[in-house]
Amino acid sequence: MQRLGPMEQTLTILGLESSCDDTAAAIVRQTGDGAAEILSSVVHGQTELHSAFGGVVPEIAARAHAEKLDVCVMQALEQSCLSLTDVDAIAVTAGPGLIGGVMSGVMCAKGLSAATGKPLVGVNHLAGHALTPRLTDGVAFPYLMLLVSGGHCQYLVSHGPEEFTRLGGTIDDAPGEAFDKTARLLGLPQPGGPSVEAEARNGDPKRFRFPRPLLDRPDCDLSFSGLKTALMRMRDQVAGEKGGLSRQDRADLCAGFQQAVVDTLAEKTRRALKLYLEHDPAQPTVAVAGGVAANTAIRTALQEVCADAGAEFLAPPLALCTDNAAMIAYAGMERFKLGKTDGMDLMARPRWPLDQSAPAMLGSGKKGAKA
Repeated sequence: MQRLGPMEQTLTILGLESSCDDTAAAIVRQTGDGAAEILSSVVHGQTELHSAFGGVVPEIAARAHAEKLDVCVMQALEQSCLSLTDVDAIAVTAGPGLIGGVMSGVMCAKGLSAATGKPLVGVNHLAGHALTPRLTDGVAFPYLMLLVSGGHCQYLVSHGPEEFTRLGGTIDDAPGEAFDKTARLLGLPQPGGPSVEAEARNGDPKRFRFPRPLLDRPDCDLSFSGLKTALMRMRDQVAGEKGGLSRQDRADLCAGFQQAVVDTLAEKTRRALKLYLEHDPAQPTVAVAGGVAANTAIRTALQEVCADAGAEFLAPPLALCTDNAAMIAYAGMERFKLGKTDGMDLMARPRWPLDQSAPAMLGSGKKGAKA
């Protein structure tokens, strides 16, 4: 397929997402060089399926995806009043993620492509998050992206739909994972992010002092594993002294933990922003995406950092912070406009770093760099 020139026609893309515990389908349309429009977005969560286990069980997630993907596609088509014949291409998350879930989505997309003859476009899940500001606000390249979720945390300079420079990221747990583990340690329901944030509203963030990891290092790398350990020790200390935790103890622990995450992300964002400004962007913009971007305290802190630096701050609507297929459809559209499609040999990938030239932060294995 030849590279498309300036667009005059309308593009309509069906997107599928199944990388973790949300099964999703969406349809996004763009006319000419105008703004993209989300015609439909369907998300089926799996919280109830995993609640008894304290986290996502990959095998259960994969089976649920296989059972719900076709339902999501039909609902997305119904909501948009379209049929598969009206779609120009089918985009699907091909990685990274829980391999069983990614395979479910890829196989479903292959079946739809084979049955309809529509082009197949494999999408990097992280690119879906990273390109969300272009879907929602039409942000021009380059912009600084903080991708902060349950499985990932990294600073990226987005130069193009498939061109990213990683400035730093987590060397162990992602913040979303740390929030989930904190919730489990304190007996709060999953997902942990919203639960911890709700408890923290009634807590004193200064009562317990938690570390701010890696702030003694001048780079943009992060670490959140130690925060989880520090919280567990503090919980055990308080419970041992008092014979248990009161509701206020739990709220104060949540507030202290959350403030440590906020302070760490704020300082590291200042450093990443300084590096990004060296690219001399015409309109300096900092965007945040991923499930943890829904945290109000984190958003507020990042807004203040951007205001101090004279950069615009953008955060997507809450529904587009968590995993969804609209971002996959849009990222697929960006690839499709570059003339890039995939064949029936498209593989599901558990690992797929956006910056292919950067060294692996979490190590490598037979399946490639983890991040």
